[in-house]
Amino acid sequence: MKKLISEAMLDYLERRGVEYIFGLCGHTVIGLLDAMADSKKIKYISVRHEQIATHAADGYARITHKAGVVMCHVGPGLTNTVTGVANAALDSIPLVVICGDIPSYYYGRHPHQEVQMHQDADQSQIYRPIAKRVYRIDDPEALPTILDKAFRLAESGRPGPVIIDVPMDMFSRETEDWLWERTYMDSHETVRPGLDPETAEKIAKRLIEAKNPCIYAGGGVLMSQASAELAELTEFLDIPVARTLMGQGCIPDCHPLMIGQTGFWGLEFTHSITTKADVMLALGTRFGEADSSSWYPGVTFDQRVTKFIQIDIDPAEIGRNYPVELGAIADIKNALKAILLAAKSLKPEGIKRPALRKKIAAAKAAFKESNVAISNDNRFPMTPQRILKDVKEALPEDAYIFTDVGWNKNGVAQEYDINIPGTIHHTSGLCTMGFGAAAVLGGALAAQKQGRIAVTLTGDGGFGAANPCVLATAVEQGIPAIWVIMDNSKFGTINGLQNGNYDRNFGTAFKTPDGAEYNPKWEDIAKACGVASVRVKKAEDFLPAMKKAVKFAEAGKPFLVEAPMENIVVPTPGCWNINDIYSPKKNVVEGKVRPDAKGRFIAPDHSGTHKAKK
Repeated sequence: MKKLISEAMLDYLERRGVEYIFGLCGHTVIGLLDAMADSKKIKYISVRHEQIATHAADGYARITHKAGVVMCHVGPGLTNTVTGVANAALDSIPLVVICGDIPSYYYGRHPHQEVQMHQDADQSQIYRPIAKRVYRIDDPEALPTILDKAFRLAESGRPGPVIIDVPMDMFSRETEDWLWERTYMDSHETVRPGLDPETAEKIAKRLIEAKNPCIYAGGGVLMSQASAELAELTEFLDIPVARTLMGQGCIPDCHPLMIGQTGFWGLEFTHSITTKADVMLALGTRFGEADSSSWYPGVTFDQRVTKFIQIDIDPAEIGRNYPVELGAIADIKNALKAILLAAKSLKPEGIKRPALRKKIAAAKAAFKESNVAISNDNRFPMTPQRILKDVKEALPEDAYIFTDVGWNKNGVAQEYDINIPGTIHHTSGLCTMGFGAAAVLGGALAAQKQGRIAVTLTGDGGFGAANPCVLATAVEQGIPAIWVIMDNSKFGTINGLQNGNYDRNFGTAFKTPDGAEYNPKWEDIAKACGVASVRVKKAEDFLPAMKKAVKFAEAGKPFLVEAPMENIVVPTPGCWNINDIYSPKKNVVEGKVRPDAKGRFIAPDHSGTHKAKK
């Protein structure tokens, strides 16, 4: 029996369990749209810009741990998805992107919207640096196999985007049913590797014998849904846990052994533990620059003191930034199970470190106390700390939060306690402004099926970069997203960086030609799109506005809250090399720390940077 390839593809996607396809129409994909219109299982989420589609699919994938599916048109449709695909790639988020292409029989004749500057029909190769694989359908008989490969590849190993480039004429061709038989037989699950007992025992033995062990948790812990296993191991051996930005929520921030975030936006107390660790078990982390204070010795980590054991699903990450005593390729969940089993065999009674727990509790209490006054401050524009306090009070504990780029990411990761694993989602690799405002669309769809809500905390710069037609998509598609715009009329983080190093705010603050502070009225834009909204006029108005937003979301309706905010810079106990490039210190040459006359590496003094201009 024959059927159209477009129909066979939709049948496959339905059997795969795909719930949503995010995309924007174009003449190359209307054949697939026609088939999609008759689907009873897949909902098409039509957007007004392809970057929104990729971020929304990304947000959906982060919550469901399934590949988000995107559809786009050739030419500008394809290029508009690139930023979102790159963002997903660098954050290890699985996507399958179906790109319509020019007719197969017109390759090389330069038909409408063909990219051909370096070779004919070169458009899909735009994705090569940012996708795990780029497939082009030259033979329709290969499509069933390619679809199976694409989803398996996107979701297994280190997850990421996979591209399927489909010439538009293929959608309208016929295919035989028997060609799709393999897709009924192929398992949709791939078993992830674990640790062999001998390696697990070696790691457990090193942790047990260490005087000052530490666990360093990255986004890979959450990717493999290993929070319970991490908590069990750390509690059994009483080992403190530090985390990356992407690792927030790996275990609750209120856990007695969680010592917080590392790096430029980390905490001094966290660094007092991580720099003195004699053994560090690093789980699913790349030791990124911002998380590692530009790898300056003795600031966040110190390879002269610490022996590193690194476990990651991606072999390319082992030993990339710090030398390892032992490196292992494994799924974090499976690895932690094996290490815990070995630890219980080697030391059945476990280890207790009451003094350490007391020290951690005291440090956390002191940090919270230091923020009490500013978190309760009634000044207006509001302090960002007050915004976070009221958001925390208004949101259900199980709400999903998507941050963007700036204070809403860096400050949240440092100061906002996440106590249910998997409820906070940052962008850490590409750090795309506008990510949160669009990702919350897909996040809200996934959350709604769980009886939960999703909110994004974004800056006014990030929301503007997001393309505010995310609001129109929410209304058109019935998506109950909440946007909280932390409005300081600046690209706040860059403004603080520029201010601290150059004592200027040129090109980083929003102003009219006469120098007056400027911003669009986001509240009015939201209302024009049909989204209920509030711009708070005083600090006391914010909490009631947030509670109203939650009620709207729970009723299936979107809501926007705009909160004018003072540009208070996030504390930065760590280091970042860019500061030293802009404002070199005595011990920094060509942007790098050099040893002093005694051969010592001393961290640069950044006490004078990042102070707001008076």
